Amino acid sequence: MNAYLASVIENVKTKHANEPEFVQTVEEVFSSLEPVIERHPEYEKADLLNRLVEPERMFTFRVTWMADDGTWHTNIGYRCQFNGAIGPYKGGLRFQKNVYPGIIKFLGFEQIFKNSLTGLPIGGAKGGSDFDPAGKSDAEVMRFCQSFMQALYRYIGPDIDVPAGDMGVGGREIGYLFGEYRRLKGCWENGVLTGKGFSYGGSRIRPEATGFGAVYYLENVLKHFGEDIKGKTIAISGFGNVAWGIVKKAHELGAKVVTLSGPDGYIYDPDGIVTDEKINYMLEMRASGRNRVQDYSDKFGCEFHAGEKPWGVKVDVIMPAAMQNDVHMEQAKQIAANHIKYYIEVANMPTTNDALKFLIDQKDMVVAPSKAVNAGGVATSALEMAQNSERLVWTAEEVDKQLHQIMNTIYTMSVEAAERNGLGYNLVAGANIAGFERVADAMMQQGIF
Repeated sequence: MNAYLASVIENVKTKHANEPEFVQTVEEVFSSLEPVIERHPEYEKADLLNRLVEPERMFTFRVTWMADDGTWHTNIGYRCQFNGAIGPYKGGLRFQKNVYPGIIKFLGFEQIFKNSLTGLPIGGAKGGSDFDPAGKSDAEVMRFCQSFMQALYRYIGPDIDVPAGDMGVGGREIGYLFGEYRRLKGCWENGVLTGKGFSYGGSRIRPEATGFGAVYYLENVLKHFGEDIKGKTIAISGFGNVAWGIVKKAHELGAKVVTLSGPDGYIYDPDGIVTDEKINYMLEMRASGRNRVQDYSDKFGCEFHAGEKPWGVKVDVIMPAAMQNDVHMEQAKQIAANHIKYYIEVANMPTTNDALKFLIDQKDMVVAPSKAVNAGGVATSALEMAQNSERLVWTAEEVDKQLHQIMNTIYTMSVEAAERNGLGYNLVAGANIAGFERVADAMMQQGIF
């Protein structure tokens, strides 16, 4: 490996030893960049890589809120404004018990390159809290969101930083956050948050966008090999908005999703999640707050595998769509043993580095990285920002058409970047290089600071 690249990676490992997710994603991105760094010795002279792995600004804040029983609780809020070289900071807020600085940094770092790949003028950021909305009343969630925004509002804005939703932050939470922002600012800056309800500035198809975009990316991969998505069987994890979007678009295009998963295990429905009743029931499962995928099995009479992941199911395509590090080496070997040809990451970093390398090394397998595949969500958020700035409302068909074109472009950019650097048809390396090059160019042109 290039000496400068190796030194930066070792520096990150030393400084962030207690943040393994961040270290993992830095290694994954930088492992693809050697041919680019070799061509640009000026990057080392400007110490570009060490600047790139340090957030431009990261801060924590106290979030105090009152439960319905009158007791007070204190959580930690985070915002990592990682890189604004190509536009205002953009990235979601995650409310989960396991949120800590390493999670926020890893997600923010990934967001830099994902946002770059969209071709839209948005920088990379991430934020959230160790607050868990599960089991909380609407009033408790509202009070938490209001307290969270009271600390955050000074540091965000349509031309500064535009948060969105992520795990634990859906339409309800975005509504409460925006309402408090509007109260505090006393003005209608509706471009400051994305994922808003359609009645107050949100975009059509935003809840489905990440899943739709992932299927559009898959279509491109299949076309490269002369195949059609129609008739394909797909195994996915999760059952939230992303999974719902995959199921809807796959069904529309003639494919069928046969698995869903949750903290309790996974379901296998060989007939596919292909009826309106089944697809709509996913929304009921999500809204129930029970966080149980077994409910689907109970309702539709299909297999439920408690405490297991769906990666041993033999299908045409696997799309991990739940959370980071969902596929370890053990599951990767199962996938390879089943001769799965298409492994399409959807969640942020769903595969451990050793498992990802193992899958990439399988000569008959095509691996596509999450930073490219799941970029449809943030792309549609940026389209929401555009609608807000122009005071326009686009139809679902208009948004979907633009999303489809963006995903086609991301795929093409990734393929061309890999081929241009002598790496063949390597979608993982191509996405890393294409995302990096745009950010690196902008950073170099803006000087060292």
